[in-house]
Amino acid sequence: MSKIMFDYTKSILERVSFDPVLFSKELEKAIKALLPYELEQLKEWLASFVIEKPELESSLMIISI
Repeated sequence: MSKIMFDYTKSILERVSFDPVLFSKELEKAIKALLPYELEQLKEWLASFVIEKPELESSLMIISI
């Protein structure tokens, strides 16, 4: 079940990546919903994802809190 939630979270973040504000809001929701080990996976995915979208780099600060 948790793999489904992680994949769903990634798909939502990919869909809203056109808007940094909306991306940050969805990321905050994901942080509340995911399990600790899933958050580690999300951090790794996010680090590689924002390389292609530098306007989303500020969102890295949200997940490192």
